[in-house]
Amino acid sequence: MEFLFEYGLFLAKAITFLVTVTALFVIVIALTSKQKNKKGEIELTDISEQLKETKKSIEEQLLTPFQLKIRQKEDKKSQKEKDKLAKKLAKKGDQPESLAQLYVVDFKGSIDAKEVTSLREEITAILGVASEKDEVFVRLESGGGMVHGYGLAASQLQRLKDNNIPLTIAVDKVAASGGYMMACIADKIIAAPFAILGSIGVIAQIPNFNKLLKKHDIEFEQLTAGDYKRTLTMFGENDDKGRAKFKQELQETHDLFKHFVSEHRPSIDIEKVATGEHWYGLQAIKLNLIDKITTSDDYLLSQLDNRHIVQIKYSLRKKLADKLGHGASLALENSLLKLMQLNVSRLFK
Repeated sequence: MEFLFEYGLFLAKAITFLVTVTALFVIVIALTSKQKNKKGEIELTDISEQLKETKKSIEEQLLTPFQLKIRQKEDKKSQKEKDKLAKKLAKKGDQPESLAQLYVVDFKGSIDAKEVTSLREEITAILGVASEKDEVFVRLESGGGMVHGYGLAASQLQRLKDNNIPLTIAVDKVAASGGYMMACIADKIIAAPFAILGSIGVIAQIPNFNKLLKKHDIEFEQLTAGDYKRTLTMFGENDDKGRAKFKQELQETHDLFKHFVSEHRPSIDIEKVATGEHWYGLQAIKLNLIDKITTSDDYLLSQLDNRHIVQIKYSLRKKLADKLGHGASLALENSLLKLMQLNVSRLFK
């Protein structure tokens, strides 16, 4: 009899465990299936509230207990008056006058400007709710990259201008080449004193392994239709005709770049700045590459009383493998950055 009791107890535990595992499995499958069609989402962060809470917290810690008690009473009284006014306006069918919005967007560009995927979603979201009294503030950081990628990124910012939404771009570190192409779209460019700007030029680098292949008796064949389907190649033998055509294409791209900057920043002496050189913020303002020397933090603080500041961010849903790969790439990037810093002479020491 005792054996049957113990067996029944074991069986009950086993069934309970099996049911629990099955239920968890079903829940996981259900959540996964819901997320399959969800590529990403827009996240909002109330920067105004964050800044005000930080300020209030510090101020309260500096007060004596007696002063803090008085302050809290005053805050409660002020809040009651605001609530009373809101109710009064609501009864009349009116709404209290709200501050204009300042939408903050971050763009930290890579060589291929893949971040434009998120930028286009953020711009689309803003255009759905913004009016001409609002403003978009982009914190831009990029050393440039592929022409077509940054051309599209600049076009996304142009959508704001086409809809008469004021645009300010802040450069705290670098906006060079394609990064500056994006920046010059703005109504106003601000930059930190030692931010890097400019580099209005075009570069292409192609290694050639033809001599190495010949040395090891390896033949390479490339067939094309059209004289300039391929101008320079990594494995074939390049000729002067191909080089001349490639240089011509680079020059045409540079001319388009110069025209683009001139169109959006007509006060610039384009022949003076379109040499491929870069300048620090303190130099760039003298060349009209930017409009004001200040940091993005100072600009946001200056707007705190006049605008409601909210950050717009489009976040892609990442799989576990993507998260692990991203972590590995960040580790590699940090290692390469440290190695570069050891070999760069223009550093403060």
